Amino acid sequence: MKIALILAILAAPVAAQEICPAAPDHEAAKDEIYLQLRRAQDEGTATVIGGLLWEYWLDAPDDAAQALLDDGMARRLARDYLGSVRILDDLVAYCPDYAEGYNQRAFAHFLARNFPAALTDLEQALQRDPRHLGVMSGMAMTLMGLDRNAEAQDILRRALRLNPWLGERRLLDGPAEVEL
Repeated sequence: MKIALILAILAAPVAAQEICPAAPDHEAAKDEIYLQLRRAQDEGTATVIGGLLWEYWLDAPDDAAQALLDDGMARRLARDYLGSVRILDDLVAYCPDYAEGYNQRAFAHFLARNFPAALTDLEQALQRDPRHLGVMSGMAMTLMGLDRNAEAQDILRRALRLNPWLGERRLLDGPAEVEL
């Protein structure tokens, strides 16, 4: 079913394709999750709470976008990074305001060790969702891959202000408790 939907989208002339609707508004629910993350008493609890954010980030604007996102992620999991990027290119073209399209494409670029392309996509994703912890973590690791450690530390500190239990806090130079 998903493959047929993707093929229909790709086969349709551009003028005939529907415009991507706005992504669902989950800001109130995410606000509550960020609050709970800051109040979490331990890493295990924070990991469970933080995982709830992915349900919202991965909620694409419509069925067509969801099919592209799911296929792009499946190709990435199968280590078909170029195939993943191609599918996610289609998602970003169809839904240019959907942050997760850029984030998932960045992840495929990162795994292919194309750090400059990953960083470009992460910057686009962060413009669309400035509190996206996955984007911030990915950006920190990408910046480290580019030997831009001072910038990586800055974005990591920003992420830790949202979730002090973030696993990537181990990448922070110096103790997180003192700096945050």
